[in-house]
Amino acid sequence: MNDFSRRNLLKAAALVPFSTSAVASVSAASIVKPELSLNMSTIMGQKLGFIRELEVCAQAGFRSCEIWMPTLEAYLKSGGSISEARKRLSDLGLRIQNAIGFAQWIVDDNTVRTAGVEQLKREMDLLAQLGCTRTAAPPMGATKEAGLDLHCAAERYRVILELGVTMGVTPQLEMWGHSKNLNRVADVLFVAAEAGHPSARLLLDVFHIYKGGSSVDCLHTVGHDAVEVFHVNDYITSLAPDQITDADRIYVGDGEAPIKKILDLLKPVVISLELFNKELYKQDALLVARNGYQKMKALIA
Repeated sequence: MNDFSRRNLLKAAALVPFSTSAVASVSAASIVKPELSLNMSTIMGQKLGFIRELEVCAQAGFRSCEIWMPTLEAYLKSGGSISEARKRLSDLGLRIQNAIGFAQWIVDDNTVRTAGVEQLKREMDLLAQLGCTRTAAPPMGATKEAGLDLHCAAERYRVILELGVTMGVTPQLEMWGHSKNLNRVADVLFVAAEAGHPSARLLLDVFHIYKGGSSVDCLHTVGHDAVEVFHVNDYITSLAPDQITDADRIYVGDGEAPIKKILDLLKPVVISLELFNKELYKQDALLVARNGYQKMKALIA
């Protein structure tokens, strides 16, 4: 070996420990665990009311939640106020990451759709006052009959995205596996892309991916910034997609869903536990929420 080769070999060897530790350091720094959130569907069967749901969520260990618009509206109709709710959120150290609403913004009927957009506008106003910057935009009203024109759906999604910009609340295009429309990842991907708007985001769910028949192996096409909030739950595969129902959702880790693979592909900012399990509705709400929180912690550990 000549002197030139020897010198270069020694230089390369000297760099190896530094390079390895630097790469490891960068890799560790780039791992960001998602925020854990409770979707209030998980404890809605106990009929606690809006404020008590928030309290149970915080007591269980969560610092983020997803609220349901019907529950918020019932609270306001019964004499509650946005200022009171905002103060309670602050006292509890709780942030509303997303809201679940059912405005019919996507339907073909012009009158119904116009009313749906107005409903969404009112809901966004309330959410903005509560510091919530996201709301679900499911295919409500277009679930029973197939054949929705996805190009029209994209135009309608863009309309509410523009509304969201003015209101400070971004509608997350939600996929429902049981729906006749927007029940597959490919459908919501197309609508979001065709909308041609920088605010477009998808709201996906472990259960709905399975229920709608989408392959987990397609999720790398979604893109890492397209899903901010992701609904987590689990299921057993002995219940086929055409048999399984919302009530069959179970705690994460208690079933056979490839949840870790899904999270690795999507890299959501927030993972939110969304269950509709009637057996859990019979239990103490705080116990249910605490168990859910601990199982989610174990999932991302």
